[in-house]
Amino acid sequence: MARLIDELKKLPGVGSKSAQRLAFHILRSSEDDANALALAIQDVKASLRLCSVCNNITDIDPCVYCSSPTRNQRLICVVEEPTNIAAVEKTRHYNGVYHVLHGSISPIHGVGPEQLRISNLMKRVEDGQADEIILATNPTVEGEATATYLSGQLRRAGLKVTRIATGIPAGSDIEYADEVTMLKAMEGRREL
Repeated sequence: MARLIDELKKLPGVGSKSAQRLAFHILRSSEDDANALALAIQDVKASLRLCSVCNNITDIDPCVYCSSPTRNQRLICVVEEPTNIAAVEKTRHYNGVYHVLHGSISPIHGVGPEQLRISNLMKRVEDGQADEIILATNPTVEGEATATYLSGQLRRAGLKVTRIATGIPAGSDIEYADEVTMLKAMEGRREL
């Protein structure tokens, strides 16, 4: 039981108490449910990998985005995590491809540019595979640092580099916006 709890604590966002609750839940589960969980974990590790082009999680290489003939292969949206792709795809207005960094620059956590998957993005750029790079990192200190770093690296290649807009969410009231959000909204204003 202690070994299972220790392994569960390695999962992101799972502390000692949560790991203990999960372990006891697994212990109380039927043999079939426990085996199904173990098999699902093994299957994920056996069948999923990173796309050799964009680093997205995939079961085929290259992934469905990189191999799609209907997508604009010269428009690359850079995101921090594979889960960010779903947010962009929900808009149904983006028809380019992606590049997943698997993190963001965070000196306080010991994450520098060399820990991110930037090298194959730079190779794509150097090989002339891009006309525009959209930096869609999170609007956090780490996301902004990552966007600033990438912008500097990519501008040297003479590319068009854009950043997603930030500011007031649609459908909300500006009365409740904090000062940073309001500042970003004012800075990102556009002519109508």
